Amino acid sequence: MELADGPFGHVPVMAERMIELLTPAITRQSPDGSGAIYVDGTLGAGGHTELIAQRFPGVAIIGIDRDINALDLARERLSPFGDRITFVHTRYDAVDDALEQAGVKKFDAALYDLGVSSMQLDQPDRGFAYAVDAPLDMRMNADDPLTAADVLNTYGHGELARVLSEYGDERFAGKIASAVLREREIEPFTTSGRLVELLYRTIPAATRRTGGHPAKRTFQALRIEVNGELTSLKAALPAALSVLNVGGRLAIMSYQSLEDRIVKREFVERTKSRTPPGLPVDLPGTAPDFALVTRGAEQASDEEIEYNPRSASVRVRVIERIAGGKK
Repeated sequence: MELADGPFGHVPVMAERMIELLTPAITRQSPDGSGAIYVDGTLGAGGHTELIAQRFPGVAIIGIDRDINALDLARERLSPFGDRITFVHTRYDAVDDALEQAGVKKFDAALYDLGVSSMQLDQPDRGFAYAVDAPLDMRMNADDPLTAADVLNTYGHGELARVLSEYGDERFAGKIASAVLREREIEPFTTSGRLVELLYRTIPAATRRTGGHPAKRTFQALRIEVNGELTSLKAALPAALSVLNVGGRLAIMSYQSLEDRIVKREFVERTKSRTPPGLPVDLPGTAPDFALVTRGAEQASDEEIEYNPRSASVRVRVIERIAGGKK
């Protein structure tokens, strides 16, 4: 199947492997996916979902995205699949609402591809990319009230330093926060170019030479704060697992360690036995309802990374419901 770039964005990350991991859940009732519900919780430009729809002509699909621009683009891309796809404008932690809009209560397979999409990075006016001077927006949903400029112009020193340190793992968070507060007294921040210049001046030269682009960590931290990404992820995982059918699978693609740690922690807890330690078998009612499909976090192959550089940092974890669940 052709995976080349086109008018709808870049190659979906680890596309064939994701299909392989989700196929057992999609085809439980029929080889063509008939009777199965597939949820793309981060639809973006629709690359993964397009492949799922092509490969399984019977599967019903729910495409979720908080970015209305992404939904509009995905509608165009996925128009050949007609009413098989329900598009829902919401965050993926509101999966219950999305299922209700589609007229179903549970699903069989889902993919959440986290972080900022290539499509968003390629739209300069959104402010996600530090390589171009653009308004400091960074909202995935344009209706949300908080922008990156608001964070820079209104947060106190301690609050701003915490965001940069916690969400960006920025060693010089305090120093950057101090510089931001001084600069905003002269003039509020409005564009990314001025912030990038400040970071070049503030981060020591030795670190700039060896630590990658000096703006990378700050821009990541601001984006996570503006969009409440980690809060949303922490709510999204239990929400999805509560409405996953027995035999169903949830796949998460993370691109930075903060996300992956949250996913790992949730999945480990869900697959633990609640039997007291030392007993040879699980007591009735204490066996886990979920099992891990992937061993640890899977990564892209060297071949995939060469072909699709965005896959270099991806970590994939998949969990399957083996018992229990809502009726």
